Amino acid sequence: MAAPPSTSSSPSGEIAVERSPSSFGGGDAAPSRLELLSMVKKHSHLIGWTVVEAEDDASDVEMDDKFWHEMLDLFFVRGRVSKSREEDDLVFFVNSMKTHGFEDPPPFFVRRWAPKLEKLINVSASEIDWERSFYLNLVAHTSYTVTVAICSIGDLRNRAEKSKRLPPVYKVSKTVYASPTRVNFRLDRRKAVETVPAYPNICFSVDDFDDPFDAVVLSDPEHCYCVILNAHDGAAFPEETKSKNDSSNIQCGANSGSNQVNPPKRTLFSGYVSYQNVREAYDDG
Repeated sequence: MAAPPSTSSSPSGEIAVERSPSSFGGGDAAPSRLELLSMVKKHSHLIGWTVVEAEDDASDVEMDDKFWHEMLDLFFVRGRVSKSREEDDLVFFVNSMKTHGFEDPPPFFVRRWAPKLEKLINVSASEIDWERSFYLNLVAHTSYTVTVAICSIGDLRNRAEKSKRLPPVYKVSKTVYASPTRVNFRLDRRKAVETVPAYPNICFSVDDFDDPFDAVVLSDPEHCYCVILNAHDGAAFPEETKSKNDSSNIQCGANSGSNQVNPPKRTLFSGYVSYQNVREAYDDG
């Protein structure tokens, strides 16, 4: 297997990567997902930064763009060829704020997968924010499950006080899909009204949501909705470390007890809403 690109320290103290396309191609095998994620972690300059702060730091911008361009290519274009499982064939590209400004819609564009990155884009590479594009694809190509449960408010309080498992009255788990768009709904209609860009916010859509959630109805004022969103597979999970992560699973309160070993997962959101809150929202239309 080809070794990951070597690293060296820059005068600013940041780690620089010696980027060589030949180290990822030719007769050698491409880096594993774990190796790629390790490189990404070292160069994630924008995590926790605002757009303004990120754009103000112009050090090594050209080299950074090349790095993220190559990471997106390896992870979601060339790397997809060897994947055995069925994956979403969409690739997302975020427009550069420096080129398009903050008000020019849309903030991103989408292309169907092709074996070469050059065939996916019809704009200059400088017009694309490659780091944000990489992270948007990382989020979009990860698998998620949402669990919606009806729980007793009393049981919820007892669990918070005694760290006990929460027994749900009723629950439904469903696969959901991360998307940089959102769909506007109206309560008096069962179909979507329109789809609009939501980026940089990420929304999670449920196919045929009215069927699986039709029976999840609050009728007791002492009950509440509990909602848990888990990530459990896909681009953000190193394939080589799945078995090692089994012991670090985060158990959601609405899940039923079991002695079987669960696949690795991470809880991204956990919250509840009371009967009164749901009733007020419904009455307000």
